[in-house]
Amino acid sequence: MLLAFDVGNTNIVLGVFKDGEMVTNWRLETDNRKSADEYGMVIHQLFQYENLDVNEVEDVIISTVVPSILYTLQHLSQKYFDTRAIVIGPGIKTGLVVKYDNPKQVGADRIVNAVAAHAKYGGPLIVIDLGTATTFCAITAKAEYIGGTIAPGLKISSDALFEKTAKLPKVELEEPGSVICRNTINSMQSGLVYGHMGLVEFIVKKMKRELAEYCKGEISEEDIKVIATGGLATLVNSGVDCIDYVDKLLTLEGLEMIYRKNKKSKRHATQEQIDKDDMLYEGKL
Repeated sequence: MLLAFDVGNTNIVLGVFKDGEMVTNWRLETDNRKSADEYGMVIHQLFQYENLDVNEVEDVIISTVVPSILYTLQHLSQKYFDTRAIVIGPGIKTGLVVKYDNPKQVGADRIVNAVAAHAKYGGPLIVIDLGTATTFCAITAKAEYIGGTIAPGLKISSDALFEKTAKLPKVELEEPGSVICRNTINSMQSGLVYGHMGLVEFIVKKMKRELAEYCKGEISEEDIKVIATGGLATLVNSGVDCIDYVDKLLTLEGLEMIYRKNKKSKRHATQEQIDKDDMLYEGKL
């Protein structure tokens, strides 16, 4: 079995795969104060709840946008699963051609999403990840990752309103049903949710135009598919017309695809490479 970690700023999503098929998935709060042992115990309990045997986990793959938690998960992988985790980053085979000015700056989750979306839906396409941040990524039919946009997510915007104002309360992120609201809570919900829907509509419209121009007339804007993922994808999708597919497990599926591309090279890693990785996460290098 394969255990996949998708580590975001707010949540860690875990997926278990057997013979290429997802068996189950869980969502945990991201907490970089937790030790490898604490995460290990939680994962053992989750496996027991699903009647899964942790001893069947042969490999681990990690995508993270939280660098401080990476060493913890690498240590967890070696201690509890006796395997060197594959970590999404430079040197990992993805099948994408990254056109970013500095490819190392592209978030691991954005690369993983692009790999999965292109494999499942083909290109050209736009991938929207509605999580702590809202990211938009443009990918051509030739699997070229040409760039994108990063915006504050709904939760960040909501927290900022609460923290930076004296009288505004915390609110649930849900549609109030109207933009002409008669109380403060609904007024905030309207601005947050409908404002974010407007942001998504505008950026997708502009990105489609730019992606079609980049492809030099080989495609039209109508050819571009839009895929949404992330914890808030369903909420935002309910009020926009620009999203073609909502795929909540896109990142986990992308991790499994990348694992298959890289497991052979992992098996043939030299002992020197393995020892160097061990020293890195132990802070000895």
